[in-house]
Amino acid sequence: MDKEALLIIDMSNDFVDDHGSLTAGAPAQAIVPYIVNLAEQFLKHRNPIFFCMDAHEADDPHFQLWPPHNVKGTHGAELYGALHEWYKNHRQSPNVQYIPKPEYDAFVRTDLDERLKAFGVHVVHLTGVCTDICDFLTAYGAYSRGYQTIAHRKGMATFTDQHELFLKHMKAIFQTKIVD
Repeated sequence: MDKEALLIIDMSNDFVDDHGSLTAGAPAQAIVPYIVNLAEQFLKHRNPIFFCMDAHEADDPHFQLWPPHNVKGTHGAELYGALHEWYKNHRQSPNVQYIPKPEYDAFVRTDLDERLKAFGVHVVHLTGVCTDICDFLTAYGAYSRGYQTIAHRKGMATFTDQHELFLKHMKAIFQTKIVD
């Protein structure tokens, strides 16, 4: 059986909390229990969990397009709510890892691919925000590196009305399996 990994993408205070600078708000907050439950299942089966989180410098050129968010060392860059607690309680496990990312795609300018290969992973499960930006582009990053991708509809959210459309795009162009 193929080794599987869970990617939890950008579930930070800035993307999820009501007062976050680029928040998806209630839809993102609603997926937290699903993601925590999924993380528990992955850990129980000794599969790796990767928290792939935007990590920007205060003067990042990215902020010419977007409001400042996930600035390193700020409250906005911390994991949101129950995910923060879950990570704090499990971060000592070698199967729970944190990947700071400077780009939308969690594979670009990170060592995510190398870490997945070290675990022997062939299948990545995608959760987090935003379905139509970082989730979508990380699906492409995984697909282009030969990973099978599985997107969790109930584990993704966005601040636009493009959630279902981008899940369809993942399925159509990256051969992503969509699960509820």
